[in-house]
Amino acid sequence: MTDYKNAQGQPIGAPVPNWQGCDTIPATPMLGRYCDVVPLAMKHTNDLHTAFQSDKTGTLWTYMPVGPFASQSDYDAWARTACESKDPIFFAVINKETGKAIGVASFLRIQPENGVAEVGYITFSPALKQTPMATEAMFLMMQRVFDDLGYRRYEWKCDALNDASRNAAQRLGFSYDGLFKQALVYKGRNRDTAWFSILDRDWPALKTAFETWLDPDNFDLDGKQIQRLSDLM
Repeated sequence: MTDYKNAQGQPIGAPVPNWQGCDTIPATPMLGRYCDVVPLAMKHTNDLHTAFQSDKTGTLWTYMPVGPFASQSDYDAWARTACESKDPIFFAVINKETGKAIGVASFLRIQPENGVAEVGYITFSPALKQTPMATEAMFLMMQRVFDDLGYRRYEWKCDALNDASRNAAQRLGFSYDGLFKQALVYKGRNRDTAWFSILDRDWPALKTAFETWLDPDNFDLDGKQIQRLSDLM
């Protein structure tokens, strides 16, 4: 409940002193220890399509608004439009060891005037899922909005039936905000959308947890984590 009231005694939101909004999110690289997150370009599409084709579960595109792509040319046709998009801004996740693109993510619904942005279109190939690179990619994008640009709110939204995405959001420190029923129709079916967010006041503690988890000392000789990210949070 708010403790702030206007001259008429009505409750109002807390002041945001000297708020001038934020800069928009630039399409520039975010460089990490295990991976780089760079603007999506057509030079990445062969690696990406190959990486996505290695998914044998048939579930990679179930909850995505796009895909699956039957051929390289089909994926290239989508990528040409994605590369030109200003919102969403698409990025490729690059394995620093191999130099190959193995996943895609984007910033979208960017509202510089309110300091709000969303992460979405997260498409991680089997080579990226459940690796330090996957976590670091999300961390790098959080650093961009909070540390570099001073955003106030960072959002994650997914189909409410997508348990993997819901679990990933909570592991990464997003808090559940609620359910928007019948929010979308995609691929000819209904989507109830689950909303999650990180606020700027949450970020300092989360950043420390990410940095601790991503430290090479947190992994044994077999590359297995010593401390879980959820425990650090």
